[in-house]
Amino acid sequence: MGTSWWLWALVAVCTGDQFRDEAERIMRGTPVIDGHNDLPWRLLTMFNNQLQSERANLTSLANTHTNIPKLRAGFVGGQFWSAYTPCDTQNKDAVKRTLEQIDVIQRMCQMYPETFVCVTNSAGIRQAFREGRVASLVGVEGGHSIDSSLGVLRTLHRLGMRYLTLTHSCNTPWADNWLVDTGEDKAESQGLSRFGESVVKEMNRLGVIIDLAHVSVATMKAALRLSTAPVIFSHSSAYSLCQHRRNVPDDVLRLVNQTGSLVMVNFYNDYVSCRQEATLSQVADHLDHIKKVAGAGAVGFGGDFDGVSRLPVGLEDVSKYPDLVAELLRRRWTEAEVRGALANNLLRVFEAVEQVSDHTRRPEEEPIPADQLQASCRTMYGYSEAPSLHRQPGALLASLTTVLLGLGLL
Repeated sequence: MGTSWWLWALVAVCTGDQFRDEAERIMRGTPVIDGHNDLPWRLLTMFNNQLQSERANLTSLANTHTNIPKLRAGFVGGQFWSAYTPCDTQNKDAVKRTLEQIDVIQRMCQMYPETFVCVTNSAGIRQAFREGRVASLVGVEGGHSIDSSLGVLRTLHRLGMRYLTLTHSCNTPWADNWLVDTGEDKAESQGLSRFGESVVKEMNRLGVIIDLAHVSVATMKAALRLSTAPVIFSHSSAYSLCQHRRNVPDDVLRLVNQTGSLVMVNFYNDYVSCRQEATLSQVADHLDHIKKVAGAGAVGFGGDFDGVSRLPVGLEDVSKYPDLVAELLRRRWTEAEVRGALANNLLRVFEAVEQVSDHTRRPEEEPIPADQLQASCRTMYGYSEAPSLHRQPGALLASLTTVLLGLGLL
């Protein structure tokens, strides 16, 4: 009996090593592209964005999920770094704060050129793979960062933004967030307002990936149906396995399949197990479920490292990706499916977004209606004389009444 137990243990160890070795072999050729990492936010909260501080050195950075040695050990070859500013900056200094976080990402590339290279397209990611550097891209986390301005959206694109999360955990004046589905927030746009639809169309025109992490189910469905390019969920998991409203329900996963879109699985325990504790195996369960419902081409990784307080046992930091890949191989994922989840699915989506973009097409110009802006301190330059296709019927009637009174016709 004792001999049999030791034999089985030896087989398990050898098999585990085999899968881990296979994972590393695959990842040398196809490193992981992670959809969401909040290291820039940590650099703000820990060092006030002073990257030259000795303690901020990314080769020895402590008390974070992410540093350069951990990225290397985890075979991370592409990273969407989050340019995040909290919801309490909405209608205040959100744009300024967002610009500062984009600056942090760009300075990371400048200070550590042997490790990071800032890129803005899929070809740049592939080139970074060949060079053995981490392709670094800007993802702006929260539609409040554009301050309800198409001009700001275009400017952030010029500064390198390649995805925009339509909301964070608050409504914008033009899109509803996930807290609407819990009842904590009130639906204001019923998904997307008309101006929100203009934002989606302009993102398609520019070649900015639409990110639906953090949005309400109605917003998910509206954007998936409206967008002419695939979209992503940069850091969300499967609602069927954990009934948290930050996760993606099966009916939306079926739309993900129909549109060629992508769900990049979040590792936060609360979204994985709906408890304070979780395991690597449970993360693999989410990957399995999304693959089953939406297809192998719809799966990716969006760990949310340095943005969450609790991570699964076995996925404590960015160095642990090979262990997760080994678990997928243990579950009989094919090499092609694994390479898809690691990078190829995201590259396919990004290339499709680039193909749909058309900078020769006229940009969306119609501003958000003035009565939908949610701050009394705003100036209203331009609104008094400009035409507005998005005005509410009452506003149009009031404008018409004013004109007719002026002409003496009423």
